[in-house]
Amino acid sequence: VQLVESGGGLVQAGGSLRLSCAASGSTFSRYAVGWFRQTPGKGREFVALISGSGAITDYADSVKGRFTISRDNTKYTVVLQVHSLKAEDTAVYYCAASTGIQRDAAAFRYWGQGTQVTVSS
Repeated sequence: VQLVESGGGLVQAGGSLRLSCAASGSTFSRYAVGWFRQTPGKGREFVALISGSGAITDYADSVKGRFTISRDNTKYTVVLQVHSLKAEDTAVYYCAASTGIQRDAAAFRYWGQGTQVTVSS
């Protein structure tokens, strides 16, 4: 599975962005997809995930109520809609695919290259 993120950018605090993760491979629906973020000097932080069917979602407490994850398996795409952005949301955002449903980054085998989100206060 190959993953490519897009949609990052510079936004003011309180603003919104739509991050997309485009996947290749006919087995896409078999994989849970997670979003993680990373800032310099820190490890990758779990943000959200969605199961292969889309029936199960999970969010980090820090983004719950502000971020929404969804997927369209017919378009091989997972979207992370982010609202009410804060300065502390600034990071490189990565999408990743796993055969399991869990928050541990180590469990995700496939990763995209990341997209930068910068929130100005």
